[in-house]
Amino acid sequence: MSTSSPHVARSGLFSRWVIVPVAAIIGALLSLLFGKMLSAMPGLSVLWPALEFLVLLITVFAAVHHAEVIAHALGEPFGTLVLTLSVTVIECALILSIMLGSDGNATLVRDTTMSVIMIILNLIIGLCLVIGGLKYGEQGFRVAGARSYLVVLIPFCILTLVLPNFTSSQPGPYYSTSQIIFVSIVTLALYAMFLYVQTVRHKDFFTTEDDNAEDEHAATEGLAASFVLLMIALTAIVLLSKSFSVTLEKVVAAVQAPKAVVGVVVAMLVLLPESMAAIGAARRDRMQTAVNLALGSSLATIGLTIPAVGILTIFLDKPLALGLERSDMVLLMLTLAVSMLTFGGGRTNILPGFVHLMLMAVFAFLVFVP
Repeated sequence: MSTSSPHVARSGLFSRWVIVPVAAIIGALLSLLFGKMLSAMPGLSVLWPALEFLVLLITVFAAVHHAEVIAHALGEPFGTLVLTLSVTVIECALILSIMLGSDGNATLVRDTTMSVIMIILNLIIGLCLVIGGLKYGEQGFRVAGARSYLVVLIPFCILTLVLPNFTSSQPGPYYSTSQIIFVSIVTLALYAMFLYVQTVRHKDFFTTEDDNAEDEHAATEGLAASFVLLMIALTAIVLLSKSFSVTLEKVVAAVQAPKAVVGVVVAMLVLLPESMAAIGAARRDRMQTAVNLALGSSLATIGLTIPAVGILTIFLDKPLALGLERSDMVLLMLTLAVSMLTFGGGRTNILPGFVHLMLMAVFAFLVFVP
């Protein structure tokens, strides 16, 4: 499992992580009702947006914590699904809030999705392999599970981020309305089939003997309370996303950074807690859990976020540019090819980890120097 020990989870539940969601929902309501007035007051123009961002960040951690408590009680692989679904809700809230802003951002979904894939496959996986490799030399995982992730992830990436540049019904990088609907159905069908394989047909592909032994003693104390607090935290995040999106776009415009930076920031925000969990799992020699967390997040981002946002943009009559620029397409293909080699043998070491980190460095550089 990706969670901490039952004792740690329960102690966290009845301390700071109870207060955070409740305080966050109060702060979100204050921001919704009085945010503009407070940010316009002398001395609060910078302090209030910074405070909102801090509350949002802590609330994201609280939401993931309570998702982990639920995940620990449910056991693998259902526990990982709770985490990925929670992250998807957070990501959708942030993306839609920014897209519905005053000037809109037609490329935000594309930029965020590309950033998520680069961060997961290159930064998180790279750190897991390097940190785990330095400590243990080699670490093992189930090849069948990793291949199951990749065999779905690769079509996801091509269908949603590459193919829009080559269709003719609508000039690229856009899909037509019917194409968005059809691709959304295809991605949802692929993700549903993957969930069936992960949770019913081939559960053993995604678990180890250590996972099974731990699940037998999974704690159920505080499960109902964690579920309620998770719902409160996710609601607060949705409400806080509106003011955060306005602040983020103002900051990006003020420093004259590329628009793609917005997508990178959104991706880093929603992936930070889960990234820390994956890296922690690698440090504890639990590479299978790290793989489940990392690759599961990338699948959920495309399989759930893009259909949800895509359908909503149709109803809201908002443009949705999905096709990548040529340089990003090359980097995406290279990342997928290296990932296939990384997860093809069942054992990891520091060499592929270093390669993934260098690919992440290339992506970060090209964001600012395209």
